[in-house]
Amino acid sequence: MKSIKDYSVLANGVQMPWLGLGVFKTAEGEEVENSVRYALEAGYRHIDTAAIYGNEAGVGQAVKASGLAREELFITTKVWNSEQGYDTTLAAFEESRKKLGVEYVDLYLIHWAVKEKYKETWKALEKLYQDGYVRAIGVSNFQVHHLQDLMETCSVKPMVNQCEYHPYLTQKELLSFCQQEGIQFEAWSPIMRGKVNDEPEIVKLAEKYGKTPAQVVLRWDLQHGVVTIPKSVRRERVIENAQLFDFELAVEDMETLDRLNRDQRFGSDPDNIKF
Repeated sequence: MKSIKDYSVLANGVQMPWLGLGVFKTAEGEEVENSVRYALEAGYRHIDTAAIYGNEAGVGQAVKASGLAREELFITTKVWNSEQGYDTTLAAFEESRKKLGVEYVDLYLIHWAVKEKYKETWKALEKLYQDGYVRAIGVSNFQVHHLQDLMETCSVKPMVNQCEYHPYLTQKELLSFCQQEGIQFEAWSPIMRGKVNDEPEIVKLAEKYGKTPAQVVLRWDLQHGVVTIPKSVRRERVIENAQLFDFELAVEDMETLDRLNRDQRFGSDPDNIKF
C-alpha cells in the first residue's frame, strides 16, 4: 500500500479503496458536504455513509458537485435495523439510492445483525446485487457466529464485514475468520473516538515515526489488511488522515499495538445490543 489510490480486491473482483472517509455523526447539509469535498480534493475516492446517519443527500450533493466520474468513486451505505426484512430492505435501498443521487451503490451493508431478520434482509441484498443495483454486498457488526449462520443458507457470501476495530479492540478471532473466508474486514471507529491521543504507547510510536497518533493507528489497520474509514469534518484533519503511504510500521511496532488489546468497545456490543 503505497498510495491513496491503492485498493483491496473483493471476492467478486470489485476494487475497494483501502482508505475511505466515514461520515458518522456528520451533520446533513453544509457540514457533510464540506467534509466529503475536502476528502475528494485530497484524493479519497471511498465514502462511507448509512441511512441512519441522515446525511446521504449531503453526500450525494458533494459527489455531484465534485464533477468526478461516478466510476471513480466507491460509495457505501447501509440498511438500518428498523427497515430489515425482505421488502422493507428493498424499499430502504431505493430511498438511499435516490438520496445519494446515484444509479447504483458500490457496497450495501446490513448495519447490525438483527436476530430473526438478517437472513431475510440478506436475501434482499442478494437480489439487489444480482439485479446490478449494488456492486458488492456485505455486513456490519457481525460476529463469527452471525457470519457462520448467514453462510449456511446464503447464495452469495458477504464480501465485507465492517466492525469496530482499533488497538483496544483487535478482534483477532473475527479478523482471522474473515480473512480465511475471503471477507474483507473494515474498521469503523479506527481512531477510538480520539482516544489514540491518550495512549502513551501510541504517542511514543507517533514520535518515533514523526507522525500523529491517528496516522500510526490507521497505518496499523492497513498493514493488517483492514480497510479503514476515519471520520473528520476539518479539512486539515481529513488531509492528515490520508498521509499514510510514506511510512511503514516495523514488525515489533505492529506487535506493540497488538498488545494494547483490552477487548474495549467505544460502540455497542453486537451480541448485547437492543434492537
